[in-house]
Amino acid sequence: MNDGSGGIGGVNRGRLFLGSCVALVATSVAFATVGAVMFDLKGEFVLANAQVGWIGGAALWGFAVSQVVFAPLCDTLGMRFLVRMAFVGHLAGALIMVFAGGFTLLFAGALVIAMANGLVEAACNPLVASLYPEDKTVRLNRFHVWFPGGIVIGGLAAFGLDSAGIESWQIKIALILVPTAAYGFLLLGQRFPVTEGVRSGVSMGEMFRAALTTPLMLLMLLCMAITASIELGPNRWVPAVLEAGGMAGILVLVYVNGIMAVMRYWAGPVVRRLSPTGILLVSAVLSGAGLFWLSMGGSLTSIFASATVFAVGVCYFWPTMLGFVSERIPRSGALGLGLMGTVGMAVVGLVTSPLMGHVADEAGHEALDNDRTYVALLDASAVLRSEAEELPGPEGDGRRAALVLIADVLPPVGEDPTLLPVGTAKALRAIVESGSTSETVERARGILGPADNLGGLVSFRYLVPLSGVLVLVFGLLYVRERRSGGYRAERLS
Repeated sequence: MNDGSGGIGGVNRGRLFLGSCVALVATSVAFATVGAVMFDLKGEFVLANAQVGWIGGAALWGFAVSQVVFAPLCDTLGMRFLVRMAFVGHLAGALIMVFAGGFTLLFAGALVIAMANGLVEAACNPLVASLYPEDKTVRLNRFHVWFPGGIVIGGLAAFGLDSAGIESWQIKIALILVPTAAYGFLLLGQRFPVTEGVRSGVSMGEMFRAALTTPLMLLMLLCMAITASIELGPNRWVPAVLEAGGMAGILVLVYVNGIMAVMRYWAGPVVRRLSPTGILLVSAVLSGAGLFWLSMGGSLTSIFASATVFAVGVCYFWPTMLGFVSERIPRSGALGLGLMGTVGMAVVGLVTSPLMGHVADEAGHEALDNDRTYVALLDASAVLRSEAEELPGPEGDGRRAALVLIADVLPPVGEDPTLLPVGTAKALRAIVESGSTSETVERARGILGPADNLGGLVSFRYLVPLSGVLVLVFGLLYVRERRSGGYRAERLS
């Protein structure tokens, strides 16, 4: 029996591993559904790409907040306590988003969900390492099958709802509650083992020294920021970007993550043949090539082909980075794993995702035909004003809101008709969502969609040089490893 006193005897190892996988499904369903509704939120609440980027980003950097706070306390509080907090966070965050009425609550709900996601990783990564100390990299890859696996489940569920004519984004967000209830049933009443560090007698001070002063650890934290940006930044934006181009973006996201799930499940032979360092090197090459190809757009066939290369490139990044740190710097313990997740998600949420939104806004505006857009806004203004006068009640609110945004970007009569960036896209989006049935809505959609699509693809291209940095770093580590006799995992006594 183990109730926190040491060892792993007496715990139901199979149920704990299964429950951890289902908890990870909850985090990835959250990732998929928030990604799937970003296009809807942009329209319903008339948000700029940058605002949507902040919502998507909060769903990432909130993960980092809970990791940095609770990962160091995992040894003290226990993994079961963190899982219970995650359960409450998933419930509360989903409900906040479902009942949100604007940007602020959407942002807050996404943040709470992300903090719950971080708690799952803060508890379950060291849990898996503790349950399977002899096979950590392979088992962490098997565990992390269920992040892309959950994205497949959530993405297909969201697409199925759309196909059935159920377009409510609130129902899609509520899908998070299903795996949440399942992992609560599997885990909340179970006994948990202690972490590997506690079992081996590693003190808190030793753990902090290993995590914060080891040069290899510091290098891997930097690389984690880059690998996470390459994997999660585009994954967050794929549905919205491709939907703007008239494609089923959520299906491309499902396809990418389906490949990732299958390849992670069969990670064992790959790890044994290439070693973790070799896997990271190959992944850096393929991810850069796939992302560059994907950023070129093109036909549906080209999109799926480039997405295949991208998926193969990024599939092993996250779990192999964690496995590498756990095997090569084992004294960093739960803190080391938590810091890796913290840095990865914090950089994606606070830097990569908002930056991609900003790049998309700027590049999309530059792609607009200024004269055509100016005329479309003038025509829409006249139509919406007439309709708003005929609909003085709530039915005309969408028209009036669109008129306000149009007035903000149209220059005064007689002045240079140059349209303002960002605001112009919001004005066009407001026209599309105004509720009008006039042809001006289709004209606005026809102008906005290609610009949003092109801007998003350009934002993908901005990340490609990061893959070159990874090729250099992982290449040097691989060469050094080969010269020293091959990869060797360290074990705590």
